[in-house]
Amino acid sequence: MKIVVTGSLGNISKPLTKILTANTHQVVVISSSTDRREDIEKTGATAAIGSIDDVLFLNATFQGADAVYLMIPPNFKEFNSLGYYKRIAENYRKAIQNSGVEQIVFLSSWGAHLDLGTGTILGSHHAEFILNELDAVHKTYIRPVSFYYNLLNYIEMIKNTGIIGSNFKRDDKIAWVHPEDIAQAVSEELMVRAEESTRIRYVASDEKTAAETAHILGQAIDRPDLDWVPFSDADVEKSLKERGLPEKFAQDLVAINASISSGRMGEDYEKNKPELGNIKLEQYAREFAKAFHQQ
Repeated sequence: MKIVVTGSLGNISKPLTKILTANTHQVVVISSSTDRREDIEKTGATAAIGSIDDVLFLNATFQGADAVYLMIPPNFKEFNSLGYYKRIAENYRKAIQNSGVEQIVFLSSWGAHLDLGTGTILGSHHAEFILNELDAVHKTYIRPVSFYYNLLNYIEMIKNTGIIGSNFKRDDKIAWVHPEDIAQAVSEELMVRAEESTRIRYVASDEKTAAETAHILGQAIDRPDLDWVPFSDADVEKSLKERGLPEKFAQDLVAINASISSGRMGEDYEKNKPELGNIKLEQYAREFAKAFHQQ
């Protein structure tokens, strides 16, 4: 199969590319950086250097592909995150339609079933809606839960205050996922076309309460008393803005956490719960500890 991968050699796209090339597929990796060309070629893939804002480039790159993995990379220069998601999703829709690709796998998010109150995840909701216009295309929407590596954002707090916390309650259950488990799920969907024209697949690696998460991370960094401290939405937003985050981004992060805490984010996930992946929080905690001690 010829498979096009967006996302350059990011946290998901890199292990995905390695899986696909190891299975002898012809893989083309899109990157906006010429500096990535050599690293991409080392994986056994072909580099396509260009912008996902360029529909003509996407048209040409998608030509002859059996399947395409689509993701919308974070872009913190885009203040209007919802407009950015809609624009890139529309670019993908046009290029898929123009090139005749018959199968796509799109990296969405849990909470994409909701049409408000989910911060930046609302972009995934609208992206799925736009891609649904591709009637003749087999579509799989991968909906991962909270990424383990988001926990790295708490390193500064732990070092400065000796606690970890946000607008989660201690007993809130959080579903976590490792990028390698996502890559595995994406590869499976790309290599075998689903019978249904539109398929939704949730991906998770582990489920822990906020307090359990703090305890496991604490054990890994030799701080066994590390505890999860809940804060109000207002306090978290204030703290984020004091650290220099623009108000809109701070509000979006607070909305995401509040939606997880209330259970809204995970309501459809709970109805369609997947088999958990291989990389548990205890294993990821070793990665966290390495990053913690390097900072």
